[in-house]
Amino acid sequence: MMDEKHKPGFVDRFNEWREKHISHRQFVLILSLLVGVISALAAYTLHHLIHFIQHLLTGGFDPHTFNWLYLVYPVIGVFITGLFIRKVVRDDISHGVTKVLYAISCRKGNIRSHNTWSSMIASGITIGFGGSVGAESPIVMTGSAIGSNLGRFFKMEKKVMLLLIGCGAAGAVSGIFKAPIAGLVFVIEVLMIDLTMSSLLPLLISSVTAATLSYALMGTETMFKFESDPFVLSRVPYVILLGVVCGLVSLYFTKVTVSIEKFFKRFKSPYTRLLIGASALSVLIFLFPPLYGEGYETIRQLIDGSPDTSNAILEKSLFSNHTDILLVFMFLVVVFKAFASTVTNCAGGCGGIFAPSLFLGCVTGYLFASLCNQAGIGVGVIEKNFALFGMAALMSGVFHAPLTGVFLIAELTGGYDLFLPLMMVSVSSYLTVRIFDSNNIYAVRLAQRGELITHHKDQAVLTTLKVADVVEKDFMCVTPEMDLGALTSVVAKTKRNIFPVLNTAKHLVGVIYLDDIRHIMFRQELYHRYSVASLMREVPERLSIEEPMEVVMRKFEKTRAWNLPVEDITGEYIGFISKSAIFTAYRNTLLEFTSD
Repeated sequence: MMDEKHKPGFVDRFNEWREKHISHRQFVLILSLLVGVISALAAYTLHHLIHFIQHLLTGGFDPHTFNWLYLVYPVIGVFITGLFIRKVVRDDISHGVTKVLYAISCRKGNIRSHNTWSSMIASGITIGFGGSVGAESPIVMTGSAIGSNLGRFFKMEKKVMLLLIGCGAAGAVSGIFKAPIAGLVFVIEVLMIDLTMSSLLPLLISSVTAATLSYALMGTETMFKFESDPFVLSRVPYVILLGVVCGLVSLYFTKVTVSIEKFFKRFKSPYTRLLIGASALSVLIFLFPPLYGEGYETIRQLIDGSPDTSNAILEKSLFSNHTDILLVFMFLVVVFKAFASTVTNCAGGCGGIFAPSLFLGCVTGYLFASLCNQAGIGVGVIEKNFALFGMAALMSGVFHAPLTGVFLIAELTGGYDLFLPLMMVSVSSYLTVRIFDSNNIYAVRLAQRGELITHHKDQAVLTTLKVADVVEKDFMCVTPEMDLGALTSVVAKTKRNIFPVLNTAKHLVGVIYLDDIRHIMFRQELYHRYSVASLMREVPERLSIEEPMEVVMRKFEKTRAWNLPVEDITGEYIGFISKSAIFTAYRNTLLEFTSD
């Protein structure tokens, strides 16, 4: 009778049944469908959680009068979110898409199970209380975590888990925006390494499934109602120029975000970060009320094209009756949006930059068109059209994803008849920002740590390989005080031809090569004449266990060595790395990348 401890569980029995009745490819498609359904439900839940909290807090406010609680609510939301993360989650859940990229970069596909719900709750509180961030990055993290944990539950291999992470991200974007093409393209451009025919179908299934379910739950209307005016070729130069401007604004947004995050890392206390960040956020919202919340209401006002747009943008602010300073006001909103979004997260909140990018692009496009018209240099430049173009351009510039910018804005607004200018402005923005920065805002943090996988296969393989995975530790160590006789006894016990010399602190002080002692090791009369210290050599270079493989390869090329020692962060000896071990690991990893 089988021991109870070794009795197969439900998952094991199910996998046995599945292997007999369902092919592996079919089961992956079923999982991608399931991921799409759950991701859409998660997006629906987050969407309604945010609006429930917003209605609960501000439902009774006069929309035409500024209320002092607008200054307090974001601070309370950030404080509650911070407590939730520290006391309940007890893990860092910020920078959702960056963490998804890291899971892919590690080639492990493991995302912790709490991410299937923690990011939703944290971002729902932050945004519901008016934090100047978006819900899209947290829901991408949630969808990716759903895919990862489903794959782990059914004991799928790493390659399938990485695909399911992509399916979760595609389903999340499709579900929250009701934009199936944008969800698919986002994963291809921003997250995935290689797109093959075997991965395209599951991604497509998740994306379409999530969008369809969102249509059923939230209606088929687009997120923003937009009626475009006909586009004429005479406006092409202005569209391209707007793309260049938005590319520079994208660069500004990224640099400001990274700089502020670096500034807040100085403060170890969460309450210090809360005090500084919340104070800055309150001041910014008081001066510029459009910075409150996601900013989607401002986007609707700008692309609506109504004559009362000026008053709508300035309402609730100190300048509500001064329409003559509208352009200055909007310029300052562009300048300070990056600050408001970043301090919301740095102070303890949780949110993404999808919504801030859309908001910033919309304001930039509208401002650009207004300046052209007032200066008399535009040929009937239509503000609402250029507000739409600006949204696509900022998305393309910030995320380095021009196709995502084009399809997302077309699906959000139904502006499919503006595909040509959307493509022009997106490409212009992308090419502009690429001149100055090769990484998007999500990838820049991983790139700084050397953990980013790129579309370049050689670079991607080197990034994937870790020193700890190829280090060899079966070398017999000797001490400087040992004589040739004792060293010969050690040589007789191993097949290795390298012998690390360690001091009492376990630090490497030199190395003995078998070839250096081969001519004297059998001469017993010399056993007490020579010591290890007199026979050892200096090592040409040392490797750290935390060094990226790119640096390791450069050191091998520089020294022309075949073996190099590895140390931990304290300088203690760990083992050796050989070129042959790296080449073997490189080849195996490359096969994973290129196999379909």
